[in-house]
Amino acid sequence: MDRLEAMAVFVAVVDAGSLSGAGRGLGIPLATVSRKLTDLEEHLNTRLLTRTTRQLTLTDAGRSYLAACRRILEEVGEAERSASGEYQAPKGDLVITAPIVFGRLHVLPVVTQFLRAYPEIDIKLVLADRVMHLLEDHVDVAVRIGVLPDSALVVKKVGEIREVVCASPAYLAAHGRPLSPADLTAHQCVTFEGLPEVRTWTFAGAKANVSVLIHARLSITTAEAAIDAAIAGVGVTRVLSYQAAAAVAAGKLEILLQDFELEPSPVHLVYAEQRLLPLKLRAFLDFAAPRLRESIPQ
Repeated sequence: MDRLEAMAVFVAVVDAGSLSGAGRGLGIPLATVSRKLTDLEEHLNTRLLTRTTRQLTLTDAGRSYLAACRRILEEVGEAERSASGEYQAPKGDLVITAPIVFGRLHVLPVVTQFLRAYPEIDIKLVLADRVMHLLEDHVDVAVRIGVLPDSALVVKKVGEIREVVCASPAYLAAHGRPLSPADLTAHQCVTFEGLPEVRTWTFAGAKANVSVLIHARLSITTAEAAIDAAIAGVGVTRVLSYQAAAAVAAGKLEILLQDFELEPSPVHLVYAEQRLLPLKLRAFLDFAAPRLRESIPQ
């Protein structure tokens, strides 16, 4: 049995969702696909897929073996391309994930530039405000905001994001400017439910952090809407610095209480540790990191 070929068939079956779909994609008969999958399971002495008339489901063993197969096949392909001199032209598919708003504002422009520079690389950009599992979700690189837990993943820092308090010039003219966090108790506030603190806002104090109970005149589920409401003069809002950057630059909002801001959250590019980093991934990391550092507002 050619184990690499069997691995490739197994991965194709999972990706296609059926044996017949894998056969069509690989250009081989259905019987051949079924035989190679059976041979692989017999070699491993375990079942990789639970097969019914309607669907295929990965077993626990199949799920972990699938991740290993993808990594091994990628490394073999990368080694062959490097040996044949193909390293001059990185090619293939990349899957990238990032938070929705940050991804649209900062990652998408970098991706469009990268696609122009590398015409033989195709990208799937997944914008989602949830942490995707790199191996299980087949993600090559993730953009993550915040302190990362210890893991075997490789991280490359590309910037920092602050939580900023801001209000429109018209609101400040009518209601005054808060000079300390405690002053916020006398102000109308617009809360963004995407941040962990909604009813209380925490600030850095001289010796310890200080929490202030605020009056949420308006509570909104998206940062864009909170910013629009603040621009309209509804009240003071607290969002992430990159979310308010355009409105601040245009003079529609003013940042308040900067001396009391908490420590900023780091922004990282995150990817799985590999003995042989795929050229397509290395090309993206080298291209994206300096551009993200330049584009993320300080």
